[in-house]
Amino acid sequence: MKFTSKELSPYLSARHYFGSEQRRHRERARLSLVQLADIVNFSKSTLARVETAELMPPPELPSALDAAFGVEEYFHGLFQLAKKEAHPDQYRRFMDFEARAEVIEVYEPQAVPGLLQTREYARASLGCQEDLTKEQVEERVNARLSRQERLHSDSRPYRWAILDEAVLRRPAGSRECMYKQLAWLLEQVDTPHSMVQVMPFCLGHYPLMGGALNLLTLPDGSAVAYEEGIEAAHLHEGPEAVKKWRRRYEVLRANALSPAASAELIRKAMEVYKPCDT
Repeated sequence: MKFTSKELSPYLSARHYFGSEQRRHRERARLSLVQLADIVNFSKSTLARVETAELMPPPELPSALDAAFGVEEYFHGLFQLAKKEAHPDQYRRFMDFEARAEVIEVYEPQAVPGLLQTREYARASLGCQEDLTKEQVEERVNARLSRQERLHSDSRPYRWAILDEAVLRRPAGSRECMYKQLAWLLEQVDTPHSMVQVMPFCLGHYPLMGGALNLLTLPDGSAVAYEEGIEAAHLHEGPEAVKKWRRRYEVLRANALSPAASAELIRKAMEVYKPCDT
């Protein structure tokens, strides 16, 4: 059966515009979806769904399209706009701050922070939300991983993460998924660009156990705080409010395990998820 291209609506959103530009450049280069798929190493179905705005572009696709069509960072720029559409308005503002932050400090009581997640872990953690379709899960996975792009650039921020021991003990996905996630976390424990500490169970209850916290220090020295609960989140931009959350974070930092002790606890947790020899 002959394939018929779906009519596009390029000006409906940044995502739609990205898709329409992919098709425009593809057709101008006289490439079919199959041919472009071979060039950029993505499936035909993925490219087709990106063109019709049914799927958020995977984070690796923009650079591949830029190289394929010789347009420098054209698709990269479009992606910076499109990826924000997968998030609520308040979270988009947080993302704007995060994209400029020189220091990112995070506390997570239940899950690995988004900036430290592997693709498999992100898919497993988002996949447990019953109100999301498989397509929506994949869209949010791509949006989450797109936040990690800057971590591989020359302007990467310094990251400090404090995690509850529950993050290490609660499985997400397969044993292999958790093992690889913890292995990646272990690599980030003490580097020139990152630090990870663990709050062990033996410390008992402590402040902030009920929700996650992000502290962002911007180039001009100002800071914002973003706290997340189960159903609600709040972005604090006022100096006094930020100061309150920073004091609480400093208490956590002082009581958490040292980086060396945290690394040892992560290694012990990895033993539980170590794949069985076949």
